[in-house]
Amino acid sequence: MIAVETVFQKLLAAHGEQFWWPAESDFEMLIGAILVQNTNWSNVEKALAGLEAELNPEAIREMPTEELALKIRPSGYYNQKALKIKAFVAWQGEWEDDIHAIRQQPLAKLRAELLNIKGIGPETADCMLAYAFGKPVMVIDAYARRLFARIGYEVPKKYEAFQQMLETGLPDDLLILQEFHALIVEHCKQYCQKTPKCLACPLKRECKQYI
Repeated sequence: MIAVETVFQKLLAAHGEQFWWPAESDFEMLIGAILVQNTNWSNVEKALAGLEAELNPEAIREMPTEELALKIRPSGYYNQKALKIKAFVAWQGEWEDDIHAIRQQPLAKLRAELLNIKGIGPETADCMLAYAFGKPVMVIDAYARRLFARIGYEVPKKYEAFQQMLETGLPDDLLILQEFHALIVEHCKQYCQKTPKCLACPLKRECKQYI
């Protein structure tokens, strides 16, 4: 079976660096991680554009929830996501919006706090940890599950178990873990779709789906 790190190297050679997360600020990244739940990135961009100058924690805390929901409507599930964003900015306010201070917290403590926020699950929390708070964690998503199942791995159902399996096969390096997540997303968009496009796939020799 192909090693996890070999998968990373093959994807990097095929797709190049992805320079993720696509955001102009840490706060934009954090809000984007909530908005991208159950939708695609083009819809997130539209929702972020709707916030415009109000894309800052103080403005969002002061904004009525109904108004916030309308502004992020393109992201889908906008009423629920407005509540999630409100809960997140309330938590960030407890830290006086000091991203640097948040980054100084131990990984386990910070992850537990994020998971305690209404509407923040493991994938969203780990996106925030990896891309805004500088913590070396591997983000697990549906793309990762699809890819590794197709190349012959027994993918654990439990999020943390699959995460540990991948992290064990990789260096404890923030940039590599960020890049691997981004590369998996790009690869699955191009090749490892629900109906796979195997012919030009750089992993086709290792993949059970390749005919």
